[in-house]
Amino acid sequence: MNAAGRATTRAYIATVHILISLMSDTRTRVLIVEDHQVVADGLAALINDQKDMTVVGHAGSVGDAISRATELRPDIVLMDFRLTDGTGADAGTGIRQVRPETKMIFLTREDSDAARFAALEAGASAFIHKSRAASEVVDAIRVVATGGTLFTPRSISALLNKRREVETQLERLTPREKEVLRLMAEGAASRDIASRLGISYTTVRTHIRSLGSKLGVHSKLEAIVKARELALVE
Repeated sequence: MNAAGRATTRAYIATVHILISLMSDTRTRVLIVEDHQVVADGLAALINDQKDMTVVGHAGSVGDAISRATELRPDIVLMDFRLTDGTGADAGTGIRQVRPETKMIFLTREDSDAARFAALEAGASAFIHKSRAASEVVDAIRVVATGGTLFTPRSISALLNKRREVETQLERLTPREKEVLRLMAEGAASRDIASRLGISYTTVRTHIRSLGSKLGVHSKLEAIVKARELALVE
């Protein structure tokens, strides 16, 4: 056998060994998508300490998450919701297009129904707040890896009902009222809102009264809560 033939044979044998190794490794392969390195390192240490799972990589942005998922072919993506260039929902949607078999768990400080619904739409199997115990994250990975989900039919139904309520409320607001509500939620005073939108102070007060009537918003605190519910502000 000549040199070229021997090289081809060695490459073939190496490929076979890699395939056998992959087939014999039954551990759940996890990709961590988290833009805070210290958090990502902590999660990696936690997961790699489990005998039935291993971290195959880390990404910190939407684009990197999609690229790494395509390259590394994880079983599960453990995803933060807020990333440097978008949301985990954006990353999840992209990953589902290239790796529809990959499952997703959102691990985040976000606690809004809008974030939960976005995660569910992106194909998430679980949504966990970062205040939960480390053991719950590990348990969630095991449940989702075997085809389970932490979204119950009742929770999905509640999210869908909430989403319909939000859409109904948004439809009742004019584009200008949405702008006023968003600025109120950001802490802007009525005269500042008037200046920024190029309208009179009286007109702003009229919009605020209309918002109060339609949504029950009567203070800046209520405006912040409502604007978050309607996904007008982060």
